[in-house]
Amino acid sequence: MAEKKSIEEKVIIVDASGLILGRMASIIAKKLLEGYKVYVVNAEKAVLSGEKKRVIEGYKLLLKVRTHYNPDKSGIRRPRTPVEIVKRSVRGMLPMDKPKGRLAFKNLKVYIGVPKELEGKQVTKFEEADARRLSGRYVTVGEVAESLGWKGGAG
Repeated sequence: MAEKKSIEEKVIIVDASGLILGRMASIIAKKLLEGYKVYVVNAEKAVLSGEKKRVIEGYKLLLKVRTHYNPDKSGIRRPRTPVEIVKRSVRGMLPMDKPKGRLAFKNLKVYIGVPKELEGKQVTKFEEADARRLSGRYVTVGEVAESLGWKGGAG
């Protein structure tokens, strides 16, 4: 019975609204490597620091990258939805070349909005990743995703 309780305690639900994406992703990556199961809700409300136009242009630039061996074919697959953008940023902070990194990444679930099964549960916000700490401008992941062609909009 004590084992079951310790498994339940190893679950963290993170509310991404108003959190800086990179800082949040690094904290989540550490928690995943410690063995936690992490659920991220409101992924479209996470923020990226910088001027809106500049951040979006940076993401669009990645879409134009082509491969050397077949430049006519479309380039490398890039994330366009808020879920994939958040997952990819966490993935970049995990040691994916090692089994523990791949296993940790499997324990990450990201959602747009709050799914029914997680409603009413206690959510965590990381104070060190709060967007109020930013002095300049920022843009949400949802706005970036919409400019890249995501049609989920008012999800």
